This record gives sequence, structure tokens and C-alpha cells, in this order.
Amino acid sequence: MESLFLGIDISTTGSKALLVNEKGVVVGSAANEHPISTPKPLWSEQDPRDWWNASAKSIREALAQAGVTGDAVKAVGLTGQMHGLVMMDEKGDVLRPAILWNDQRTAEECDEITRKVGFDKLLAICGNKALTGFTAPKILWVRNHEPEVYKKTAHILLPKDYVRYQLTGDYAVDHADGSGMILYDLKKRTWSKELLNILDIPESWLPKTYEGCEVTGVVSARAAELTGLKAGTPVVGGGGDQAAQAVGVGAVTPGIVALTLGTSGVVFASTPSPLVEPEGRLHAFCHSVPGTWHFMGVMLSAAGSLRWYRDTFAPGMGYDELLAPAADIPAGSEGLLFLPYLTGERTPHPDPLARGAFVGLTVRHTKAHITRSVIEGVSYGLRDSMELIKKAGLGEIKQVRVSGGGARSPLWRQMLSDVMDSELVTVNTTEGAAFGAALLAGVGAGTWKTVEESCTATIKTMEKTAPNSETVKVYEQYYRQYTALYPALKPSFNALSSL
Repeated sequence: MESLFLGIDISTTGSKALLVNEKGVVVGSAANEHPISTPKPLWSEQDPRDWWNASAKSIREALAQAGVTGDAVKAVGLTGQMHGLVMMDEKGDVLRPAILWNDQRTAEECDEITRKVGFDKLLAICGNKALTGFTAPKILWVRNHEPEVYKKTAHILLPKDYVRYQLTGDYAVDHADGSGMILYDLKKRTWSKELLNILDIPESWLPKTYEGCEVTGVVSARAAELTGLKAGTPVVGGGGDQAAQAVGVGAVTPGIVALTLGTSGVVFASTPSPLVEPEGRLHAFCHSVPGTWHFMGVMLSAAGSLRWYRDTFAPGMGYDELLAPAADIPAGSEGLLFLPYLTGERTPHPDPLARGAFVGLTVRHTKAHITRSVIEGVSYGLRDSMELIKKAGLGEIKQVRVSGGGARSPLWRQMLSDVMDSELVTVNTTEGAAFGAALLAGVGAGTWKTVEESCTATIKTMEKTAPNSETVKVYEQYYRQYTALYPALKPSFNALSSL
């Protein structure tokens, strides 16, 4: 019986189970959805028990699809949505619905953290500014608004780690996901006693911390019965979705950058030391690779901008059909620029009031021009993160590995290569975070000695896209105009939001 590794991904929309063999071949895959609740404007919640139920079902279905029993699984790795808050009592029962990464209720708590800690000290300790998406402000919100829940709290977990608790009975977190709570000492790769003391959060509530490929516990008899896994199967730390996604495409060494072109856009770069962007415009977290860290720039509406455009102005049209005429439009869309801030922005402008805009429209512009300007605007926005990463001390960027739905477009890949003046490559793996979690499990099981070795054994580069030197020059001029638009329009964005 061949050795298999199980990656479990607890995303916002569903829980996925992926079985991978030692060659990196996916032999079984299943996913089950779970609902999301928005009980008030700006709120976003889920019932953690839905994650576990969906995960258990997906594991059983993936095993059945592969035609194997749980004996074939040598180790389990976990990944999933970051920053969510699960509060549990001393018995391990959930006290309230989990508050998710995209919940926006904690603006006042972010100000409270910055005021109590100090902006410079917060950045120096955890590498990030206080933003509504992170976990620490959510903890303070519960204390401020639901004191009865807060009094009963004995344990705090992140989404994937609630599933870990159900699998093993252990309270544990990996460094990559844990550092996203902004309660971590980035340099020491563990909880910051200083931040916890200032914010008056009991350290006893927080789980034990591990590297991404370290074993945190084993599958319990109860979980084995529910999932079909073998009791005693090792479960490793894993990583937050973006760190595991980076492992899944091989972005595990400095100089190899992962660019994810999904609904949101992410630029992810491994760093050999805990570097911090001086103004906190990049997220700085631990990596799932032991002893390494990473920068991350996040764009809220990447391929999501194209989907909005398609659904609004060309409903029912396929993306290939929509983009084909745009290939005949010259670079720069003949003076038309698009700001992709349709849902606010995070990097480089952490501004929920930022708005989308077309600038430079004339009667000469056609639908094809506007289509091209949308994906050019997204490409400029992703370059913003790349520029910050370069300036923050990463050094030479050797290769950009692109994945996500938008990366299937040859036009968009060439455009990104030209805008960033960098070679882009695709890889043979398309399962992303769940695949990365499975590789981390393989390292934990001893099949590979290091995460880098697991990536070399299973991940191969496929299509390469090189920049066109003449188009690079054109885009350089348009990019300079693009970067001037947000500062010019910010007063209008603020004024419009108050009308």
C-alpha cells in the first residue's frame, strides 16, 4: 500500500480533503460547503461545528474516491482561513459563532490596540499594524461587547485549529497562522508576553505553538470513527491558507515569489529573517517552513474585479470570449486607467473607503478597451505589493510563480510579466493550500527531510512567460500615472462615503 498524506483546507466556503502520494499525485479529493452568516452589517460569522462536520465528511469521501482505508494515510496537515476567532470554555465547547477574517466590526478595537501598545512598538513586536481582519481586535470586541462570553472563555483557537482539536483533542497552532493573530513576537516565533500583558489577554487561553511540519498530536479514537482515519495517525502544524498555498507552489525560499490571482490577489515572498515594512503596509508573518518568515501583500478585488465587470456589463459571457478582443488593444488601453478598489483595499492602501474608478475615458474607448483596462488596473495594483517587498529588503526576485483562476489567461499572464518586468511561471500543482498542507504532513511523517525537499520532489514549473522589453517601457509610464490616482482621489472617496 502506497503512503498517502492528507491535506485539509478549512476555507470560508467549504472544507476540502486532499490525498496526495509520495510523487505529488492527487489520488483523492472531496469538498463540502458550510454556510456563512451576516447577522448585522459588516459582520461575518460561522459555526465552527460546521467546519468539523464538513471536514469529516470530506475525509470519508476522499478516502472512498481513492479506494483506500485510513491505514494508508501516514500523516495529516491542516490549513485554512486565517485570523478567525473561536472562543471555547474549559470543557472545549464553543461559546459563540466564530468571527471571521472578513468581519469589519472592530475598528474601535484596532484604535484601542494602537493607543495602548503604540504604533511603533506594535510593528516592532508583531510586524503588523492593527487591522479589522486580525484576531486580536476580535478578542477585545468580545470583551467590550459580550462580557458574559468573555468571562466563560478558557481557550482561543483559529479555524483550522478547531478542526485539529476535533481530530486530536489538542489545543495547538502553527507559527504561520499564529503570527496572523498579531499577538506573536515575530522574531521569537511565539506569543508575545508583552503584548498579552498590555492588552490583558491571558496567555493560558492560547494554544501551544509549533512549526508547520511538527507533529502536534494524533488522531483520536473518536475522530477515527467519524472520519475513517486510523487512530494514532500523526497530525502536523500545517499553516494559514497563504503560507500553505506558498508551499503548494514551491515558494519556500527567498527570491521565489508566489502570486495568487483569485477573487482577491496575494503577493507572497519568503524572507530569511523577520523583516518588517517600515509603515506596516505589508503583512509580515512566520512561514510554514521552519525558521523562515514571509511578506504578504493583499489586494481585495483582483480577479473579483473582472468578475464584477463581466457580471455587470457582459452577463453570461465566458471569460475567454470577454478577454479575446482586449488582446488587440495596445498596452495602456490608449490612456484609460482602472482603480480596482471595489471593496476597499488592504495593500498598499489599508482603506475601507477606497473606491473603484475609471480614469481617462473618451469616446474612442470601446468595450475591449475597458476590459483590458480592468485587468491592467489589477496588474498595477499587484505590482504595488511587489514594489513594497523589494524596497523592504527582500533582495533579488528570481521568479514569480502564478496561480489562481486569473492565471489561466495567457493575456493576463503576459500582462503581469510586462507590468512587473519579471518572468512568470505556472506549476504542475493546482490544488493550492490543501496540497501544501499535505506536503507539510509528508515532512512530519519523515518521507521528506525538509519542506524544500518535498517541493523539489513534487512541484515542477510548466509554462514560462517572459517580459517584452518594449511593453515593459510602456507599462512603466502608465504605472507611474496609476500610483498618483489614489492620493488624488482619496478626499473624494472619503467625502462620498459620508453622503
